Amino acid sequence: MQEKVITTSFASLGLSAELLRAVGEQGYTETTPIQKQAIPLVLAGRDLLGAAQTGTGKTAGFALPILQRLSGTATASHSPARHPVRALIITPTRELAIQVEESFRTYGKYSALRSTLVYGGVGIQPQIMELRRGVDILVATPGRLLDHVQQKTVDLRQVEILVLDEGDRMLDMGFIHDIRKILALLPAKRQNLLFSATFPEEIRRLAASFMNAPVTVEVARRNTPAELVAQVAHPVDAMRKRELLTHLVKSNDWKQVLVFCKTKHGANRLAQQLSREGVHADAIHGNKTQGARVRALEQFKAGKVRVLVATDIAARGLDIEALPHVVNYDLPHVAEDYVHRIGRTGRAGTEGEAVSLFSPEERPLLTAIERLMNRSVEQRVVAGFEPGRHSSRPAPQPQQRRPQQRRSEKRHFQQPQKPRHQHRYSPPARLPAPIAAEQAAQLEEARARMAAAGESRPAAPGRRTRRHEPQLGGALLGAKRS
Repeated sequence: MQEKVITTSFASLGLSAELLRAVGEQGYTETTPIQKQAIPLVLAGRDLLGAAQTGTGKTAGFALPILQRLSGTATASHSPARHPVRALIITPTRELAIQVEESFRTYGKYSALRSTLVYGGVGIQPQIMELRRGVDILVATPGRLLDHVQQKTVDLRQVEILVLDEGDRMLDMGFIHDIRKILALLPAKRQNLLFSATFPEEIRRLAASFMNAPVTVEVARRNTPAELVAQVAHPVDAMRKRELLTHLVKSNDWKQVLVFCKTKHGANRLAQQLSREGVHADAIHGNKTQGARVRALEQFKAGKVRVLVATDIAARGLDIEALPHVVNYDLPHVAEDYVHRIGRTGRAGTEGEAVSLFSPEERPLLTAIERLMNRSVEQRVVAGFEPGRHSSRPAPQPQQRRPQQRRSEKRHFQQPQKPRHQHRYSPPARLPAPIAAEQAAQLEEARARMAAAGESRPAAPGRRTRRHEPQLGGALLGAKRS
């Protein structure tokens, strides 16, 4: 096997032999434009605003020089006190935090520096135990970092370098107040780096509030997609988007597709519908547990899941090598998000394709995207899916609901009451003949005596008597006494 030769592009930047060795093992031989310009500035200790397209190596642009700077005073001691947090990297999402920490671990494998990450959605106790062992480089999401600060499990008073990665996304996700709280906990004297795929004016104002004479490195015009990404938009009725997506995946034999939806519920529903259509799909969004998100991403990378449906926030920071297809199932309401979405493909010099499905109601969103990029997106109608044309599939028949009835009618017609039990008169059992004759004679005698006394006639056996009528038993008793 031929040994890979590291060109002078990395060596000329002043990186150490250990870093060059780790970079070479990853197969990187040439720097990207953002790396070429940012690494020397970070090594010189300057504050930096770095803007580059997604997938152009921003992470290595700050990870390599940070490792270089901290390695000079690194120690191999196992004492936690000898490993305070010296570099803090803040990311907006868990996926991006995992990717960034993995880069530090990969490039710093031959150094004595320790790195770890903390993020929400998982138990905090294992993170506390890791922090107690001592770490030099900490990658964190804002909310979980403040949780550790509140529990006094992390000390940020010795931070030398601060990195805000994907600053525009943190602004969009409402982390600006958490960021300001974190800034107040850091030493006033430190190096500040802010990297982002886009640089809106709000980010520049934020940078001006805490950075010291930052140098701006912008290797591409703001809000421009990668040149290697082919873009096409298919007009289609909103009710037929899922049918068209299934057709495109099956007819073109797409093996790996990242699909963007605007809502978490929509992502779940689309993944379930695609799976029922015979296209193995899974969803990834903020409501999923960290284990479920990692599992879905790993299966997607391994080719076990054909379509991964994601929301914008969950997909931020996803690093999928050589992803061939990105589909905008729903066009984003913020035009800048379109650039982030299609930046998942066409990374590191590979070609990719970005497909957008837009309904007539979404045409203004497509116009805003084209205005932002200062270029038009090719619109191509797919045969059989022309807007206004009904599907060839038989429409499902809606279930007929019975008209609501009044409560009295429903009780009368739907649930008739059971007929009441009819009580029938059961005659008393017949007595033996001798006893019956004796009783009959006693009854006649009693009647005669009562008639002579002017009293009323006693009731027949089995008949209820009134209060003023003497009971038959009393008459019979009197007959016995006589």
